[in-house]
Amino acid sequence: MPEQTVAPFQFGAEDVEVESRETLYKGFFGMERLRLRHARFAGGYTDVFDREIFQRGDATCVLPYDPVRDEVVLLEQFRPGALGRNQSPWLLELVAGMDEPGETPEDVANREAEEEAGLTFRRLEKICHYLVSPGGTTEMVSLFCGHVDASGAGGLHGIEAEHEDIRAHVMAADEALRMITDGRINNAAAIIALQWLAMQRPRLKQEWS
Repeated sequence: MPEQTVAPFQFGAEDVEVESRETLYKGFFGMERLRLRHARFAGGYTDVFDREIFQRGDATCVLPYDPVRDEVVLLEQFRPGALGRNQSPWLLELVAGMDEPGETPEDVANREAEEEAGLTFRRLEKICHYLVSPGGTTEMVSLFCGHVDASGAGGLHGIEAEHEDIRAHVMAADEALRMITDGRINNAAAIIALQWLAMQRPRLKQEWS
């Protein structure tokens, strides 16, 4: 029998009971084991169960876009998490970095633009904030589009001491969108940002040019 229509978000953090937290690993990243239970849609609470949570910290990602040339700047670099897949582990991604204590996402965006691509943003527009994989990690991404002049962009970048080896590619926005369709771009931040750009290009060309 169908239930009556109920608005979403009827529960909050107060409807979760955490019995214990255990630190499993603490390094650059961390891992915790939680024992918890939470309210059920049908009433009452679940049994107590365990969940391991990857403590990664938050990040900021930016799609550099030149509205005059209708071009984007994407960064190619090695990602060990893509090993073992039927693809190259060198991915095309956005300008990105981990948020450090005391920094705003805008601070991170501007710092990483210079370090990873030799770029300076004329302005930043927020796209969204999203949880990367909340079933297993705490990471939240702040996603932006950044106004750039791409005429002199490209080349090799990155901080060698941090083992960064980055090639910046300048390409037509339409070509980047085709790369989503054929699977050459398959990381979430780039897909979300480029699809947002596909909807917002007419406005950005008018407002940013």
